[in-house]
Amino acid sequence: MNLNRVVSPIGTLAFRTRRFLTASVPSVRIQAFGSGIGQIGAIVVVNLDRQPRRWRRVTRELGRFRTSEGVPLTSITRRLVAVDARDGLAVAATVDVDAMYRMGDQLYVQPDNRLAACFAEDEPVRMTRQEVAVARSHVEAWKAVATGNHDYVLVLEDDIWFTCGAPAAIDRGWRAALRRCAAEGGPKLLYLSYSDADGTAVRDDACENLFRPVRGLWFLSGYVLSCEGAAALLRAMPVVGPVDLWMNYRFTELGALALTSPAILQRHDGASDNAYSVLPYLARAGIVDAAHAAKPPDLSRTGPVLAWTGGAERESLAMALSMLGLRVRVFDGDEEPMHERELKHVLKTFDALVDAPLAPAALAAAVAHEHSVILLEADAPTPAGLERDRLPPLRSAILPRGPWGAWDVLCGVLGLVKPVEAFPDGAPRAFRLFRDERPTARLRSGARGRRDKCSMDDSPWVLPPSSGWQPVLHASRSGGPSGRPIAEVRMTEASTSFPCLIETFPGNLASFAPEGLLHSDEGARLVIDVIEGGLRPYRSGAFASVRSLRHGRFEAEIRAAPGSGLITGFFLHRDPPRQEIDIEFAGADPRRMLANVYFNPGDDGMAIGFGYRGSPCRIDLGFDATADFHLYAIDWRPDRVAWLVDGRVVHERLGWDPTPIPHLTMRVHANLWAPRSEELAGRLDEQALPAVAVFRNVSVWA
Repeated sequence: MNLNRVVSPIGTLAFRTRRFLTASVPSVRIQAFGSGIGQIGAIVVVNLDRQPRRWRRVTRELGRFRTSEGVPLTSITRRLVAVDARDGLAVAATVDVDAMYRMGDQLYVQPDNRLAACFAEDEPVRMTRQEVAVARSHVEAWKAVATGNHDYVLVLEDDIWFTCGAPAAIDRGWRAALRRCAAEGGPKLLYLSYSDADGTAVRDDACENLFRPVRGLWFLSGYVLSCEGAAALLRAMPVVGPVDLWMNYRFTELGALALTSPAILQRHDGASDNAYSVLPYLARAGIVDAAHAAKPPDLSRTGPVLAWTGGAERESLAMALSMLGLRVRVFDGDEEPMHERELKHVLKTFDALVDAPLAPAALAAAVAHEHSVILLEADAPTPAGLERDRLPPLRSAILPRGPWGAWDVLCGVLGLVKPVEAFPDGAPRAFRLFRDERPTARLRSGARGRRDKCSMDDSPWVLPPSSGWQPVLHASRSGGPSGRPIAEVRMTEASTSFPCLIETFPGNLASFAPEGLLHSDEGARLVIDVIEGGLRPYRSGAFASVRSLRHGRFEAEIRAAPGSGLITGFFLHRDPPRQEIDIEFAGADPRRMLANVYFNPGDDGMAIGFGYRGSPCRIDLGFDATADFHLYAIDWRPDRVAWLVDGRVVHERLGWDPTPIPHLTMRVHANLWAPRSEELAGRLDEQALPAVAVFRNVSVWA
């Protein structure tokens, strides 16, 4: 679990320079390698087909050394094709790996009181597709060792290098391992490469060259495995959780050993392309503060996309195009046909149009455009005027039925990298996701006060600056809630429906703790104050609903906390993918409310996220939100979101106004926090602490 692979350009250059100079040193023999009894007879390097550069680098590294017989290590090295996380079938179709593990497993390898305070040991964690692929790749290596002709094999990942003094350290360690395990017929598992779990590794029977790990080793970059050891690992399958974590549970039965100091390390000149399932939990616990978001794909060579579907109940193609970083607009098919001029205008805002009704001349012009891409689902009716057998072969594709292979065809014709996530099911058609619901004639309401925009994301899921988006009210009005609420809590005492949160998040200077949430006759009091000796300088309070809901009305009476540098929040949130609908109050600007929407595409669990700020704007309230209680509400429907204050709609968003409407289930949250960004809330004045925000009468209608 390499969470610290971000290296500066200067550090990268220095590392590569050292490796270049090292390559000029005459080759050195490592006596542990050879064809004799008790020697490491083979090397297996796990390498992806799409990473030939890594294979070349690792073979150059191995070429610096020779066996005891004087032949290069490359002569006993074979490449094992790694399982690719982007191959959905390969990742899904396996009984070798159980993708669900527990937080207790993480804590077994690396105990941390902060993580244990935030999550129960039985908290389920799902492995990422990359972690599943890595585990399966090592399983394939074990199979090769167990069925091979060599008693001992060195298994390497393809991003390693040998440290200075590695030959001598490996030889000393190998001789010591043979002596220690003579009664058992030799060592079954010897770590040449590892990372101590933040200094928490438990070591037993240590000597100058070796120790027996009890637990606490991360990484499987380089380890020697015997034929018997490989067979034992295969008998113990399935691998439960990340493979380096699971190996910690095998140490005793394998009599595992490790060099006193690693002789093989991971390279410093490249970021890991892995994704770690525990990272969001570490961020929420305040242990890490990094946002490992993917970079948007390069669409400079991707022309406008016109796609037609079979009208299935779920709109998977539109979701897939959005996950690739395209701004997607979907049509219902009953709109008036677009003429060529209108089509050109729409394509200035959107990258892909799905089921667009086009006049014959507009369709002909689109097909003739030298950069346009035409997509058809296999069961899609061919639009009038479009002949399948006359489509440009390099700029068109027929997408196969079902998820397998759809990414390959789609990314192949668009010239984009295939995501590691599975091809999506998509949102139900009834949700009208990716529809542009903005009316031509829009009602502006100056009487309700100033509505200032804030800086928006430059992401594929927010309209571009050229659209000239302005926050406005629309002709439609959200009605009051109907029926009985599914939750109605006064918050004057602890609630099982809205329990306290113990966590934090990147960008928050405060950590949430039980001491920051107090209940009184007034309601739930969220108190932020200075704390000594914590990971964060401040402690505050937060609560959230137990249930996740899709669509509904969410209300609370709130008195926001005063003071520069503080944010009082009432919002809906989920992750991954991250989707959010916010009400926030900046203590330094108490007469305005910030409304915000974050949208990221994908099905539940898909981690696509290129944006950070969402699409915020500030709304003049006409009163001081910190002076007294007012009723605030979020009315979230499939095709729109409305923000209400004291029963009056003050802000509203439709589809693509300026983002799609979130479509996945979310939880209700309330918190008081201190952002690192002074631009958002101003500079925090510690002299004004403690500060208090109060929530009461929280109600939810589904």
